[in-house]
Amino acid sequence: MRLKRILVKSAIVVASLLVLAIIVLAILWLAAKVVPDFYAEALAVDPAGQRTANDTLIQKATVLVSDVQKTGKWEALFTEQEVNAWLAVDLKENHGASLPSGIADPRIVIEPDGLQIACRARRGGIETILSVAIDAYLAEPGVVAIRIRRARAGILPLPLANILELISDMGDRKGLRIRWQQADGDPVALVSVNPVVKGNKSVVLDELEIAESEVYLSGTTDKSR
Repeated sequence: MRLKRILVKSAIVVASLLVLAIIVLAILWLAAKVVPDFYAEALAVDPAGQRTANDTLIQKATVLVSDVQKTGKWEALFTEQEVNAWLAVDLKENHGASLPSGIADPRIVIEPDGLQIACRARRGGIETILSVAIDAYLAEPGVVAIRIRRARAGILPLPLANILELISDMGDRKGLRIRWQQADGDPVALVSVNPVVKGNKSVVLDELEIAESEVYLSGTTDKSR
């Protein structure tokens, strides 16, 4: 009888632990499914308006490419609305293969104190909303610093190792030279942006400003060397 009671108690303990584990896993699963407010708002934008804003960004980018080919100063201003429209329309329709496997529907929020980027992420049959908070600034002329503040799956904190791997992978895809360093414990990607354009002219990014819902760029194209 004593052995029977021990077995019954053991079975109850095991069952309780299993129930607790299931509850914890369910909570974690639900937490990973939470959609950040800014991402939900960006996805809910009117498609017709997105088309117009996408066309505006492409026009600005075309002008920028033309200006960069010429000797002298150049500048451009892109808004959050335009960037998100391009991500929703042109990227999805014409450049979807440029995204890493399992990543879809990226969107961005541009704020004076940094950027927030979110996307749908699927790996191993599990789908979540991956969001990353970063600072972007010019470390020196021609070198953009991207400081990764935090990463989340839904509302769950994520280790940054996978994010760093993702950034490095995207850099390799685009042929960008990326160096890594740290700032107060945060990883910082240093991305060199020093293209050479037609006529053997060198292009240097001199200014990068992040303001409320917009990004300003300016630089110089030097004469042929």
